Amino acid sequence: MEKTHSKSTLKFVKSASQFTTGLWSTNSEGMPKDEFKDNSKSCQKSPTMEYTKAQEVKLHTQQRATKRAMFNYMVATKLSILEQQRKQEEMLQKMIEEEEIRLLRKEMVPRAQLMPFFDRPFIPQRSSRPLTIPREPSFRMMSSKGFSCNSGSELYNFQPTTQAMNPIK
Repeated sequence: MEKTHSKSTLKFVKSASQFTTGLWSTNSEGMPKDEFKDNSKSCQKSPTMEYTKAQEVKLHTQQRATKRAMFNYMVATKLSILEQQRKQEEMLQKMIEEEEIRLLRKEMVPRAQLMPFFDRPFIPQRSSRPLTIPREPSFRMMSSKGFSCNSGSELYNFQPTTQAMNPIK
């Protein structure tokens, strides 16, 4: 049991030592060897590249800011013009209404009726139009032969008449 525990600790130590140092190597038993790696090979660096020069970045923030300011100015002027037009329309409407009210008040002033002329009384005159001649309505237009209704009661007893309708005088 102790052996398994010791192996796991050795594995931990082995893996930790490999990652941290990298210079020591171990044999099959997990014990470190006394071999050194050549530091001259690992210290050699690749030839250095020239530093890249930063290009000028063209930001459109200034252009966008000026365009936005112009847009805001146009919107503000448009709103102010619309507000002025609305105020003018309201003033004109108010003036028209006041004039109408003034005219209505002028018309609505109660005035006395003129006194009738008693020295010249009104005498109606006969009209010169001819009198209208009254006629009875013609109910026979529906059928030329006439009609009769024969039912059990005498209320509905219609008989054709042969007399022509004469105007009433």
